[in-house]
Amino acid sequence: MTSFNRPTLPNDIRTNGATPNPWWANAVVYQIYPRSFQDTNGDGFGDLKGITSRLDYLSDLGVDVLWLSPVYKSPQDDNGYDISDYRDIDPLFGTLADMDELLAEAHKRGLKIVMDLVVNHTSDEHAWFEASKNPDDPHADWYWWRPARPGTTPGEPGAEPNRWGSYFGGSAWEYDETRGEYYFHQFSKKQPDLNWENPAVRRAVYDMMNWWLDRGVDGFRMDVITLISKRTDSNGKLPGEAGSELEDGPIGEEGYSNPSPFCADGPRQDEFLAEMRREVFDGRDGFMTVGEAPGITAQRNEYITDPANGELDMLFLFEHVDFDSDGIKWKPRALELPKLKRIMAGYQTAVAKAGWASLFTGNHDQPRVVSRWGDDSNEDDRVRSAKALGLMLHMHRGTPYVYQGEELGMTDAHFTRLDQYRDLESLNAFRQRVEEAHVQTAESMMIGLAARSRDNARTPMQWDASKYAGFTAPDASTEPWISVNPNCAEINAAAEFDDPESVYAFYKRLIALRHDNPAVSAGSWTLVDADDEHVYAFVRSLGDERLLTVVNLSGRTVDLPAESAALVSETADSACGPISADAIVIATHDADHAVASLTKRELAPWEGVVIRI
Repeated sequence: MTSFNRPTLPNDIRTNGATPNPWWANAVVYQIYPRSFQDTNGDGFGDLKGITSRLDYLSDLGVDVLWLSPVYKSPQDDNGYDISDYRDIDPLFGTLADMDELLAEAHKRGLKIVMDLVVNHTSDEHAWFEASKNPDDPHADWYWWRPARPGTTPGEPGAEPNRWGSYFGGSAWEYDETRGEYYFHQFSKKQPDLNWENPAVRRAVYDMMNWWLDRGVDGFRMDVITLISKRTDSNGKLPGEAGSELEDGPIGEEGYSNPSPFCADGPRQDEFLAEMRREVFDGRDGFMTVGEAPGITAQRNEYITDPANGELDMLFLFEHVDFDSDGIKWKPRALELPKLKRIMAGYQTAVAKAGWASLFTGNHDQPRVVSRWGDDSNEDDRVRSAKALGLMLHMHRGTPYVYQGEELGMTDAHFTRLDQYRDLESLNAFRQRVEEAHVQTAESMMIGLAARSRDNARTPMQWDASKYAGFTAPDASTEPWISVNPNCAEINAAAEFDDPESVYAFYKRLIALRHDNPAVSAGSWTLVDADDEHVYAFVRSLGDERLLTVVNLSGRTVDLPAESAALVSETADSACGPISADAIVIATHDADHAVASLTKRELAPWEGVVIRI
């Protein structure tokens, strides 16, 4: 692992409760979706050499850590989140030598590399799973195998061990003729769940993680890591199995029950994470761990990320990106800002004394935030709302994550036809909900896909205005694996790189502010004007430094709400007095515009300001 070249926070400033302060307390992470980042060989897929070729861009942006979505060997059923060999690179992305080169070149620039770790499940083409099909093999109990329900014909509908549904549609059980039993998969049928109850499984996982750390990676982002512990009865039976002491949940509209209450944050979750910490990370320095955490509350986040408990450094919580829908992601609703503020306040309050927060609004599984909560209908509002949303997020306490293209204000794909989508979840959901269960119309589902499909974030990175946006050569014989967003002619890195008014330039300033101002990194966080429907406002405090962040997350001019207006008046000569430009820390418009707005106690559409009070 590389040493970190960013000054760390002094130990008299509390971060997550550890001493000394962790290096990542004032760092910023940049997520790369490798297949969509940079293609160097013209095959239509991004690759490791492409990432290496763009390291200077990332260094200029100022980020500290690069998180790579999976590049391991994989059949690519779920774009690499179905791993068939943890210790090799998929030829789609290159070779182990290419990975070593990327590590070396990143480390030369002071950038750390965090790999995606997918160990809740493997591919059904992994050697472990192939071996487990033989009940006499040592790997026989490495996955969740179960016989058909008594009195049924194995492989026929209704013979599944229980009624659990997969998050990707259909049953969560798949029949295997070789073994004559069903295996459990929370996601694709090509992603069987590993049985973490088996110590041999855990040992193999830890050995693999140590192998990568020894090779030079700087940590792991752990995919759905809070689903590894399943709830069973005293006889090891899952809920709803024949003879189980545990009752299953209700059947939903698609004809299946939800496994989440029995698989998320299970009874041995803390035990497994603590064991992982001891077996993999104890004795090492300079690493970072972050877990994707479905089913985890803000209060549980405090416990798991408290360094005294020896589990993980950070978690990704999801309540703030799950609430703006009508009970299911494919039925989106407009943003209710007071509700978002209450959720974010819960996150911040929970780790006020110990633990740490991850800050994100976008990733490879979420739509583009500027299309979701901003306004991408015209260029001016796209730029303004992208900056406003970035300011809102980055001024919170925790570690911010920037998803590739977010720093440019990239938008949703705006696909209009089903054949434009590539995402397994989206295609399966359309089939399940529209064609099989008939619980949503095709028209409604297409609206849902346009708003929430994971493919919105997976279109190629927009480097320039050329035919394929610079992702691959304009004369490449193979088109990109998914369509380039046509707005690359206007939205691209080449156009923004030297433009001081661009979204890119603003993100550079945001990232530098976190590095340079301890109050932004580690100061306390207090929500104000919680019920205002347009302005998101909060105070960051550290010692004598007090920073008020006010962001208008609407497309119209609004008055500053009462609490914010009163705080602004503290820095003015009188209750209605002017504001000094020296008090402006950062703003989405220029300082003069921010002064004029605050002096009038109002904010322009999508205007955000941080002011010393």
